Amino acid sequence: MSYNDRFIRACRKELVDTVPVWYMRQAGRYDPEYRKIKEKYSLLEICKQPELAAEVTMMPVRKLGVDAAILYSDIMNPVASIGIDFDIVANIGPVIHNPIRTAADVERLTPIDVEGDLGHVLETIRILDKELEVPLITFAGAPFTIASYLIEGKPSKNYLRTKALMYSEPKVWFSLMDKLGDMVIAYLRAHMANGGKAFQLFDSWVGALTPADFSKFVLPTIERIFAELSDLPQPKIYFPGVSSGELLPELRNLKADVIGLDWRVSIPEGRRRLDGKYAVQGNLDPVILTAPMSVIEQYAAEIIDQGIQQPGFVFNLGHGLFPEASLEKLTELTAFIHSYSEKAIAAREGKETSHV
Repeated sequence: MSYNDRFIRACRKELVDTVPVWYMRQAGRYDPEYRKIKEKYSLLEICKQPELAAEVTMMPVRKLGVDAAILYSDIMNPVASIGIDFDIVANIGPVIHNPIRTAADVERLTPIDVEGDLGHVLETIRILDKELEVPLITFAGAPFTIASYLIEGKPSKNYLRTKALMYSEPKVWFSLMDKLGDMVIAYLRAHMANGGKAFQLFDSWVGALTPADFSKFVLPTIERIFAELSDLPQPKIYFPGVSSGELLPELRNLKADVIGLDWRVSIPEGRRRLDGKYAVQGNLDPVILTAPMSVIEQYAAEIIDQGIQQPGFVFNLGHGLFPEASLEKLTELTAFIHSYSEKAIAAREGKETSHV
């Protein structure tokens, strides 16, 4: 089988014969084989075994037929290297044993040592670079989203402590943003140097901010991350997470290639808010996967029809897969996306040719 670079071409707004697709959290608990692995090993234990982490990364590529793999890892992995003590607790998520609450807490954070502390992640990427026949997407958590865990001490619904620090201690806040920005830049640069073919910066919870607060307290660090990585040839994706539609107009100067959309904003509206500057990725509501296949296909077709109106579209969900999702439905959906979009693109090109 020849190398499938459809995803890369779509990220660069180049012509594709079929819409590429991958799913956030595509290596996960919806897969019975993965659940069996998780009975033996925790997420962090899998990450520390490069051969196993690579295998888990490849499983959905083989089973679903997606056009890209995403590294099996966790956004919290790099924070261990800067001095954060945490566990990922079942049914809760990241739990921080030494949360960030003061200027002194920020001061004690050390620079990341990717090679020394996270060599297992780089080895996983190198294995996948040899094995995969589709591009490997690696990723990092964005500074606001990471900060929300570090400050709250665990997942939060209202980000009370996070916003309180941001509003009350802006100097401390920006110091933390600077350190987390440095961490992300070094981490992703190492990923790309070891075989990553694209990266995604996940800002899952930044939609909790107003556009003005996002622009003031977060965007400068996001812009710095993409600016400092702009020399890398690999496509760069920013996903501002759920409920982030109001933030899209603030992203117009980002040196990224692709912006991920959640399901609350249509593809055409997302493109409009971004001034058409970027390829877009998205944006099926993951819960639609609980519906009958005919309903899933109807929603997917609408998104594809919107996506192919302009070059630069990658099909994905508007957020990550959940454990109740069906492996069978995902396999069917992937095949449907490929077959439906191939016909739709061919028909569209035929119409355009007939008008020449």
